[in-house]
Amino acid sequence: MTSTRKRQTVPPRRTLAIVVLDPAHGGADQGARGSSGIVESDVVLSFARLVRISLEAQGLRVILTRQANDNPSFDDRSKLANAQRGVIFVSLHVSSTGQPGTVRVYSLPEEDAPASGNVATRSGLVRWDRAQTGFLDSSRRLAELLQIQMAQRFRGSPETPVVASVRQLRTVAAPAVAIEVSSVSLADRKQLDQMGPALADGVARAVAAYRIIYDSGGK
Repeated sequence: MTSTRKRQTVPPRRTLAIVVLDPAHGGADQGARGSSGIVESDVVLSFARLVRISLEAQGLRVILTRQANDNPSFDDRSKLANAQRGVIFVSLHVSSTGQPGTVRVYSLPEEDAPASGNVATRSGLVRWDRAQTGFLDSSRRLAELLQIQMAQRFRGSPETPVVASVRQLRTVAAPAVAIEVSSVSLADRKQLDQMGPALADGVARAVAAYRIIYDSGGK
């Protein structure tokens, strides 16, 4: 008599493999613009290219929501992230004001999330504008790790992240944060460009630390 053994199916391991980088604005939407001619949409694209190199050195796949001076819609940017598995979303911005040379990290606040009964549609699917609801804790944890790195590199930056109703983050069904560098009010863009390498290194180190938490199933 032969015996048969039941095969045990092991669920696939949850791993962080992809970072979607979102250089904000683009095209006709230049974002913040300084009196000296500094344009937010140009600066963040330059930052994104540097951050991409640092993240790829960590073995991560990096997808940019835009490669040039175009302007994908909010929904198109979110769709790009939501189509991936094992992904986090990082939106890059330059402020119009604020202490020059500092960096702030944002995640969506709890008050942007409705009561659980208002999240799903009749079909059981999560409403598009509430996609971030299930990721608020993980987004906040990612923001904390990023802000620690920014505070270490850019004097005057806060040690804790900020919560704010960032429109782009609402429709992302993954850990999602926004990073804002100050500011377009600087007299010379070189001062912003010089922040790029440290910004890229800080993001990569924070994401590497978050990857351990993500892969372990923690928040």
